[in-house]
Amino acid sequence: MRVPSSVAIAIAAWIGVHVDPAAAQSFNDRWSIIPKANAAEPNAEIKPVPQTRPSMRGEAASPPASSTDSARAEDRSGARSLKRSFTGKASYYSYSSGKTASGSSFNRNLLTAAHRSLAFGTRVRVTDVATRKSVTVTITDRGPRARGRVLDLSLAAARSLGITDRGVVHVHADVF
Repeated sequence: MRVPSSVAIAIAAWIGVHVDPAAAQSFNDRWSIIPKANAAEPNAEIKPVPQTRPSMRGEAASPPASSTDSARAEDRSGARSLKRSFTGKASYYSYSSGKTASGSSFNRNLLTAAHRSLAFGTRVRVTDVATRKSVTVTITDRGPRARGRVLDLSLAAARSLGITDRGVVHVHADVF
């Protein structure tokens, strides 16, 4: 049975006009468990509230701190939050091509690394504890998948540290 060409054109035009609105959404927009909020941005600025130290049980009431004491305390807490470090085992990985978790193409000749939770683009100075050689890498991927390891370095970073012959080494890493 043949359908007349005018009917086929009419059906195609009807389908083009009545497009399913769900087809215009991406998969994540359509199936996300988090609803999209259409709320306007608040007009008022949020100002930080100064924090006070809670009193401990049994602690005697101390006299009010001077301005220099509070400045020193702020300096200590600020320095602690800016500089983070960790130690553990690191290995290296070197596949020829592919995508990293950040979406960029993997290049084994760049000084990059994989970490489980540090933000992409974070710079980390990695120091081999045995030889004291260090290299600065950028986090571009997630990993390592092996238990007990804290970093996976690219081949270029592993060559800079001189660990390609040893495979897994103990490192100290400073985040900045």
